[in-house]
Amino acid sequence: MILNPAMLDDNLRHKFLIGSIVPRPIAWVSSMSTTGVLNLAPFSFFTIAASHPMTLLFCPQIPSGSGIPKDTLLNIKELPEFVINLTNEDTVIPMNLSATDLPRNVSEFEWAKVTAAPSETIRVPRVAEAPISFECKLQRIVTISDAPGGGSVVFGEVQMIHIRDDLYQENGRISLELLKPIARLAGSSYARVTDTFNLDRVPPPPTK
Repeated sequence: MILNPAMLDDNLRHKFLIGSIVPRPIAWVSSMSTTGVLNLAPFSFFTIAASHPMTLLFCPQIPSGSGIPKDTLLNIKELPEFVINLTNEDTVIPMNLSATDLPRNVSEFEWAKVTAAPSETIRVPRVAEAPISFECKLQRIVTISDAPGGGSVVFGEVQMIHIRDDLYQENGRISLELLKPIARLAGSSYARVTDTFNLDRVPPPPTK
């Protein structure tokens, strides 16, 4: 089968992507409006951009239904800083609650019943219950499309990291067993990281 994305409607394109690009880590992004209203929302279009300087990226989409940009993106354009909190099995319920579409003047922190903890370098608070949080200052926004089904790539340069003490091991390693990360699949499905395997990288052949 060969598919031409130009021949698929927005809904089918979206379903194909979220069903094939799996599993996806979840950025639980806290942001703040200029009037001080806190926002919290999960984004599974999320990954690492670079380690020097430490930079993360996530991609808020323009909903096909409303065509209105996410509050997170609007907030970051007004106040160019945010926190990427990581989710796990312990925080999956409040994370899911924070995905509810609420009016912009209502805080998802209160709706999801999570604690806003002060950050060290930025004004936007982190989620105290998150196992790891990255304080970020906006590096740049790359707009893919302003149309419904489009979106942007938001790059954030990490200023400070908060990590639960028991997770951090020697040489910068993180305990996967204690972190208990979750990942997004298609629809309402999620994955746990409970089955892993090791595979060493093969060195290049010797030069003659």
